[in-house]
Amino acid sequence: MKIVRFAHNSAEHWGLVEDDKVRALPDGPFGEITPAPDALPLDAVKLLAPVKPGKLVCVGLNYVLHARESGLPLPDEPMLFMCSPQAIIGPGEAIVLNSHEQRVEFEAELAIVIKKRARNVPAAEAASVVLGYTCANDVSNRDLQLKDKQFTRAKSFDTYKPVGPWIETELTPDVLSIRLLQNGVIRQDSTTADMIFPTSFIIEFVSSIMTLEAGDVIITGTPSGVGPMKSGDRIEVEIAGIGKLENTVQ
Repeated sequence: MKIVRFAHNSAEHWGLVEDDKVRALPDGPFGEITPAPDALPLDAVKLLAPVKPGKLVCVGLNYVLHARESGLPLPDEPMLFMCSPQAIIGPGEAIVLNSHEQRVEFEAELAIVIKKRARNVPAAEAASVVLGYTCANDVSNRDLQLKDKQFTRAKSFDTYKPVGPWIETELTPDVLSIRLLQNGVIRQDSTTADMIFPTSFIIEFVSSIMTLEAGDVIITGTPSGVGPMKSGDRIEVEIAGIGKLENTVQ
């Protein structure tokens, strides 16, 4: 299933995409999914970010080739940091650079969306707390990242976390192709099989530290090939089995 949030007639709704139509989910996606009987044409609604998380948990340095291109050793355990949930935007919305002089880079990532409260979840049971997966772009100001020696400010500017276009619920997450295109040119081209820590272990690790709630998002690291963006760019994140997240840069 493809779960979305969409705007129609000045109201926001949860929905279920079926081919070129969308059916509203009056009760949302975190319990029993019961679509409304009437469908709207998909091109008659505006897709929003598919989730509004209470927490946005991020994993750094989680692909082997990205660690090598960064000249860093492979971590012994996931490197976690938090970003502002207010940084999240949806498909088609603009990434607004906080500076035209500083280096701001793209990072294609697979995002996990949690479906229910979870604490101390074993990796073998991780799938039971996952609603689904979506595409994310972990936009990062490298100058501030180096200056601060940590990531919160560099990655939390409003619009710096595009997510979407929907949440795919039927997916095997650890063998997916993941690409990023900048103005139609492939910049990142990898597979989630290159992850150092797979999604099930990430959920186990994060839930051993903090209670996860329905709608929380974990982004799982980026593959090799990260690079700078500039105003006017078109950035597309493509993950097999999910689809394409497209945003422009201002």
